[in-house]
Amino acid sequence: MKYYIGIDLGGTNIAVGVVDENYNIVGRAKLKTNIPRPAEEVCADMAKASRMAVEDAGLTMDDIEWVGVDTPGTVDTETGMLIYANNLFFHNVPMGPYLSEALGKPVFIENDANAAAYGEALAGGAKGKQDVIVITLGTGVGGGVIIDGKIYAGFNHGGAELGHMAIVKGGRQCTCGRKGCFETYSSATGLINTTKKYMEKYKDSLMWKLCGGDLDKVSGRTAFQAMKQGDKAGKECVDEYIEYMAYGLASIVNIFQPEVVCIGGGISKEGETLLAPLRELIAKEDYCRTSKKRVSIVAATLGNDAGIIGAAFLGRLQ
Repeated sequence: MKYYIGIDLGGTNIAVGVVDENYNIVGRAKLKTNIPRPAEEVCADMAKASRMAVEDAGLTMDDIEWVGVDTPGTVDTETGMLIYANNLFFHNVPMGPYLSEALGKPVFIENDANAAAYGEALAGGAKGKQDVIVITLGTGVGGGVIIDGKIYAGFNHGGAELGHMAIVKGGRQCTCGRKGCFETYSSATGLINTTKKYMEKYKDSLMWKLCGGDLDKVSGRTAFQAMKQGDKAGKECVDEYIEYMAYGLASIVNIFQPEVVCIGGGISKEGETLLAPLRELIAKEDYCRTSKKRVSIVAATLGNDAGIIGAAFLGRLQ
């Protein structure tokens, strides 16, 4: 049996898994990222957590083939350089070379959304598929593109930022500097903003009760919960949210025509309440609607483990 280390570097936690060749996580460790602090200290803790995970698996570093890292931001996969990660406050960090020296293993790094997409294609909702789009609905909208079984990131390693495709001219302000980005409408943050809009419009909506009359307590679940209890405003809010998401996803489908679009993140837990109307709307907008081969819209299945598993197998892409 061969074993690999996958490191999921986030703004809050450093999560590490030892993964066997059958995509099973057999050892784990987690440390706080404690940002902001020097990149060298974070890398040292990444190495420390890796050793902890190997010990948890009952193995030694001699049993490990290589180490993979998924990280926010833009990375140079050839040099192992983390070029820029705004939420980590990192710029030009030689993460790959540092960890390789610290752990004595080859180290490969990749953008977190790309690694998660690779994980879902290997062992999750898109298992066995060669052409896959993964959309993660979180604070923003993460995007990953797999073409012919390989991660697509563009010539400058900055591609597949699907959340920053504009779908509304002059629309909501996005943190990237543009207006009307897909993520400003389809992320959990976008849903919360839409929910607040409908709550202001409908003062008698059940949504007010669900969040204790406090707009600051609105979550990505509020509108869905209200809709399921027959609230008109909740249904209108969810319908608008899904329409915007379908509008963006249909364009992505028409560009790539993947075998599968895999949707992850907290909102994906709504299951068929979200996916069924999405499929119906996208089917109408799909340029290849007359084809016998149609894109499948499914939920991601690996959750927070997608990045760990995807990162662990980055060495296969070299």
